[in-house]
Amino acid sequence: MEEGATPDPEFVDVDQGMTLACVAFLCLLLVAMIIRCARVIMDPYSAIPTSTWEEQHLDD
Repeated sequence: MEEGATPDPEFVDVDQGMTLACVAFLCLLLVAMIIRCARVIMDPYSAIPTSTWEEQHLDD
């Protein structure tokens, strides 16, 4: 009964490593989104394509 009583520590380390990798990826994504949102807040017009606010031709 002792052979199967304790889990193999290698599998625990793999699970913990995958969890830490996912958490690190989510943290990097969060930081990237914070930076992007801060840039939009600081200069909102730079995020808008120029074709949407150029003068319209009134040749109708």
